[in-house]
Amino acid sequence: MLSLQNASMRFGPRVLFEDANWLITPRERTALVGGNGAGKSTLMKLLAGDESVGQLDRGQIERTRGLSMGYLPQDGLRMTGRTVFEECLSVFDELRSMHAELEELAEALATLDHEGAEYTAAAERFSLLQSRVQLLDGYALDAQVGNVLSGLGFDKIDWARGTEEFSGGWQMRIALAKLLLARPNLLLLDEPTNHLDLETRNWLEEYLRNYPFGYILISHDRYFLDVTVDRTVELWNKRLHIYAGNYSKYLQARDERRTQLLSAYRNQREQIEHLEAFIQRFRAQATKAKQVQSRIKELERIERIEIPDEEPVVHFRFPQPPPSGRVVASAQALSKQYGTKEILRNVSFTIERGDKIALVGKNGAGKSTLIKLLIGAEPPSVGKIELGHNVLAEYFAQDQYKVLDPKETLLGSISRAALRIPEVELRSLLGCFLFSGDDVFKPLGVLSGGERNRFALARILVSPSNFLLLDEPTNHLDMRAKEVLLEAIENYSGTVIFVSHDRYFLDRLATRVLDVNDGEVTSYPGSFPEYLRDREAAENAAAPTTQLVAAASVAKSIAAAPAAPILQSQSSATVRRLNPIRLRQIEDRCAFLEEEVPRLEAAIATTEAELARFISAEATQRQAVLMEELKSQLAAATAEWEEAMLLLEEQSNSV
Repeated sequence: MLSLQNASMRFGPRVLFEDANWLITPRERTALVGGNGAGKSTLMKLLAGDESVGQLDRGQIERTRGLSMGYLPQDGLRMTGRTVFEECLSVFDELRSMHAELEELAEALATLDHEGAEYTAAAERFSLLQSRVQLLDGYALDAQVGNVLSGLGFDKIDWARGTEEFSGGWQMRIALAKLLLARPNLLLLDEPTNHLDLETRNWLEEYLRNYPFGYILISHDRYFLDVTVDRTVELWNKRLHIYAGNYSKYLQARDERRTQLLSAYRNQREQIEHLEAFIQRFRAQATKAKQVQSRIKELERIERIEIPDEEPVVHFRFPQPPPSGRVVASAQALSKQYGTKEILRNVSFTIERGDKIALVGKNGAGKSTLIKLLIGAEPPSVGKIELGHNVLAEYFAQDQYKVLDPKETLLGSISRAALRIPEVELRSLLGCFLFSGDDVFKPLGVLSGGERNRFALARILVSPSNFLLLDEPTNHLDMRAKEVLLEAIENYSGTVIFVSHDRYFLDRLATRVLDVNDGEVTSYPGSFPEYLRDREAAENAAAPTTQLVAAASVAKSIAAAPAAPILQSQSSATVRRLNPIRLRQIEDRCAFLEEEVPRLEAAIATTEAELARFISAEATQRQAVLMEELKSQLAAATAEWEEAMLLLEEQSNSV
C-alpha cells in the first residue's frame, strides 16, 4: 500500500533517519518505537502526508492509487458547531447524500409514467444507489456511530451535546471515533490511548484486533502494543530496524541485535587498530611501502560501525520511610455526596502496611474522590476515615502541578524535598523524566502542565512518606520513566494506593484491587490478572441465573393469560412477530444477498486470477487490498443472509 524507499531526513543539523526502507502491507499491524526525540511522530506525519514537517532530503514515499489513510495526532484537534453524534455522522456524508437522492427518486417514481423513458432511468438509478448503500451497510449508520461512541466512553446523554463543550482529551476521543467509523485502508495513530480509561482502552484493543485493514501505532503503553501488533519498527541509530512480533518479542530481539552489533563493533575496532599500528610502524620503510599502501586502502574501504550513546539505565530507590502501624487506613460506613449526586455509599475497608492497591472502575465512578477522602482533601458526607499510627501520607493528583512554586527551579525544588540524596543522583532521576542538561535550572513556571506533572511525580519519589496515594501517575510518562517508577515502587517498603489505566503497570504492581462501581467498593485480594479472572467467573456464574429468571418471567406471563391462543411449540412462544412492512424488507434484503454472494465470489475468483499474473509491485498491492475488501464483504454478506433466513424461518414456524 505504501513504501519508504532510501528515505533520509534531517531536522536542523540532526539526522533523524537515513536510507530508510519500509514496505507497508495491506494488513499492517505495526508499532513504531524509538527513544524520545528519535523522530517517530515526524515519520508518522510524513507517512500521513502532513506537509507541516517538510519533505524528505533524499528518497521517496510511494502510495498506491486509491489508498485511504486516517491520521490521529497526539493532540491539537478541536471541533465546534455540531453535536457529537452529528460530527461522527459527518464521515458518512457521501452515504447520506445517497439516502437523500434515494428519497427524491422514490418520490419521482411515484408520480412518473411507468411506461416512459424517464421512469426507466430513475428506476435504474434507484436500484444502483440502493445496491451501493446496502453494500456499504448504509442502512445502519446510526447504529455504527452509537457503537463506537459507547465503546469510547460517551454516554448517550453526551451524544446530543455540542463538541465545543468537551475538553481536549474528549475532543481527541471524538477525532478517534471519526477515524474508526471512516475505516480507512491504513490507520496512523500517535498515542491513541493517552486520553482513554482502562475500559475504553480494552474496547479499542478489541476493535483493532478485528479491524479489517492495516494500522501503525505509536504508544507508551506496553500492554496495549503487546496485544494489538505483530510487527515492530524501531527508529534507532538513524536507521529503521524491522522486527517480527509484538513489543515484548521486539525487546528480546533488540537486545540480541545490539549485542551482535557491539561485538561486531569491537571486532572492527581491533581490526582498525591493527591496520593503523602496521601503517604507523612501517610507514617510513621503503621496503614495506607496498604493504603499507595496501593497508591504507583496506582501512579506507572499511564501513565504520557506529554505536550511538545509549541513555543511561537508572535504578532509583525511594528513601525508605519510617514504618507505620499495621493498619494504615480504615473506612467505616463511608458515604460521599455532591449535592444530590451520590458518589460513594456505605463503604468500609481496611488498608494494611505494605499493600499495593489498585483502584479500578469507570471514569466518574469515584476513584479520585476516594483518594481525596483518604488524604483528607475532601470531608466525608457520612462515616469516617482514620489513618493509622505513624502514617505519613503523600498525594499525587492529576493536577499536582498547581501546588508547585512557579518561581523555583527544578533542581532547587527537588533538592529541597530530598533528604541526603546527592545532586548527581537527583539529576539522573530528572533525566529519566525528560529533564536533562540545562533544563534542570528552568523555573517551574515556564513548563507546560504535563511537564510540571512529570516533575511533581519525580519529586514525590524522593519523599520520605510511608503512604503514597497516586492518581494517574503514568500520564505523560514514556516507557523509560514508567520503568523507573515501577521499579522504585516495587522496592518501596511503604504502602501504595494508586489509580492507573496502564495495564502493564497494573499487572506488575498491584497486590490487591479495590473495585469502585455504582457507589460501592469491593475488595479483591491478589494481583490484577487474578481480579479480572475472578470478575469474569462471577459474571459467567450470574449469566445462567439471569437466563432462568427471564424464562420464569415468560412462563409466568403465559400462565397469567389463559385466553391467549395456544402456540404450536414452546420455542415459538418467544418469537416476536414482525409487521408486514418489516417482513417484506427482510425478504427483499435476503433476495438481494442471494444475488450479491455469487457476485462477490466471482469477483474474488477474478482477483485471484489477476494476482497470479505479475504486472508490477504496485498492481499486486492494489489487487491484494481489493482481495481483502472482497473477502470481508463476502463474510459479512454471508453472515447477514444466514441471520435473515433464520429470522424468516422463525416467522414462518410461528404462524
